[in-house]
Amino acid sequence: MNGNEMAAVTNRKLRPYFLWKCAIDRVLAAVLLLPALPLIGALIALIRISSSGPAIYRQKRVGKDGRVFTMYKLRSMRIDAETVTGPVWSAAGSDSRVTPLGYWLRKLHLDELPQLMNVIKGEMSLIGPRPERPEFVRVLNESIPDYATRLVIAPGITGLAQINLPPDTDLNSVRKKLVLDLEYVETAGFFLDLRMFVCTLARLFGIKGEIAMRLMRLKRMVQLAETMENRLEPVANNDLTPDVIASTGEKTADVELTEISSPRSMPRRKPDSPEDPGILATVSSN
Repeated sequence: MNGNEMAAVTNRKLRPYFLWKCAIDRVLAAVLLLPALPLIGALIALIRISSSGPAIYRQKRVGKDGRVFTMYKLRSMRIDAETVTGPVWSAAGSDSRVTPLGYWLRKLHLDELPQLMNVIKGEMSLIGPRPERPEFVRVLNESIPDYATRLVIAPGITGLAQINLPPDTDLNSVRKKLVLDLEYVETAGFFLDLRMFVCTLARLFGIKGEIAMRLMRLKRMVQLAETMENRLEPVANNDLTPDVIASTGEKTADVELTEISSPRSMPRRKPDSPEDPGILATVSSN
């Protein structure tokens, strides 16, 4: 994104909650990291024993205001996972690059524990939009209106979009997550964060995500009403590179979002032109 676009995003007025959220996140992350250290140490040992390569995986991600930082994860894939393909999205289902131990690390979200260090450093938040790779952010920002708006706040280990929706597989899946990311930017508060934190912990301890989301009143259903000339054909995640995304052409879509009860409407953006309907959402909240 160019300097003018980033300046517009940076100058966006945020909810007062975000002014002190970062400090609270850093303190909580430090408290959570202490009991997590023995578990992280044990998992590092298991990774080193079960597969070759480093146990801690470092990858560049885009954070608040477009700043690039190094994110830490427990390695769940083979060390040569992207040697041939370059940057690609992970497959939603079976991914041959994932190690047997990595499957369970991902399923239980244990691979994300080292990201507590990113929170302590102020690069991430406990709750927020998923941090994306720079290679993908560049093309997604060109393909999806208002994509850069999600960069107005720090990315999170967990968040409304991550809880409700599966990993990205195409542009429409990114659009769906963007609706929930923008909802969070507009409505974030202490009790919403607390509910998402409890929901994530519940899933970590084996409670099914659907049950945890309904108990915490976080369930969202997003449906895209597409108005696009060039529909993106289904592509395997391992083949979905930045070049493939960029070649799919310009697309626009209206978004209808419904939750479990008590609907209220919230426009998500103003169209850039009469020909661009942008992304609009009808949000239902508990």
